[in-house]
Amino acid sequence: MRKPIVANQFYPGKAADCEAEIKEYLAEGALPAGLPEKIAAGIVPHAGWTFSGQLAALVFAAIKKQNARVDTFCIFGAAHSYYGPKPAVYDSGLWQTPLGEIAIDAELAQKVLKAGPAVTDTNAHRGEHSIEVQIPFIQYMFPKAEILPIITPPADEAVELGQTVGQIISETKDKQIVCIGSTDLTHYGPHYGFEPMGQGNAAFKWASEVNDRQFIEMALKLEPKKMLDIAAKNYNACGPGAAAAAVAAAKKLGKTKGVLLAQTNSNKITTAKFGSPSADSVGYAAIVF
Repeated sequence: MRKPIVANQFYPGKAADCEAEIKEYLAEGALPAGLPEKIAAGIVPHAGWTFSGQLAALVFAAIKKQNARVDTFCIFGAAHSYYGPKPAVYDSGLWQTPLGEIAIDAELAQKVLKAGPAVTDTNAHRGEHSIEVQIPFIQYMFPKAEILPIITPPADEAVELGQTVGQIISETKDKQIVCIGSTDLTHYGPHYGFEPMGQGNAAFKWASEVNDRQFIEMALKLEPKKMLDIAAKNYNACGPGAAAAAVAAAKKLGKTKGVLLAQTNSNKITTAKFGSPSADSVGYAAIVF
């Protein structure tokens, strides 16, 4: 059993509060026209729900609208503090959140591990929040679904992993599996030590409209290797391996383009919700394939 580590910090610690907040996000977010007929994968942000919860909710709402059912979510997480050489699979057992327990798809885990691009490492997940913050959305909207959490470093193995998972999904006829890649975008400002365009609104605009968009465009064009390269060069994603794996899986499953549901940043949200700008800003995007 993996216990929650960021409940009461990144999202509410009580079930009723989680449900109320998710309902609020679902009511606020409007899905665009032109969604894929069936969604194979998505990219979600993983900040505190106050900042990125609405965008994460949009992705899961789109999946629920377009897919008759989802049996398993294969969730590629960012590697904030994991430095292992290969993606780390949480291969069995349960995860717990304020909304209860959710099971690991052990059968899918074994197929992924047997294919070779990942290793079993449940300890790697102990301190990682990028997957955990997605789980209550799944529990609320897909109560029968299972999960396969995989921490995915920004290396070539991420693309191989996504391709492998996509191939496994294409060969799996008895369950419906959707891939999720968890990443935030440019971390800009003095707190992050990244200020190539100085400070203020013009700098935040550059971070969002130029730096973030470079990564987003490569995702929309299903270019997972270029996503890794751009992130390494321009520091415009903290989970590029996770996002690239989801894109590689979608590409393997025949997808040819993505749909951007929404894009924002924490400075915009801080200004709108609290009335004052911040010295720092983090970018967020919601994308489906």
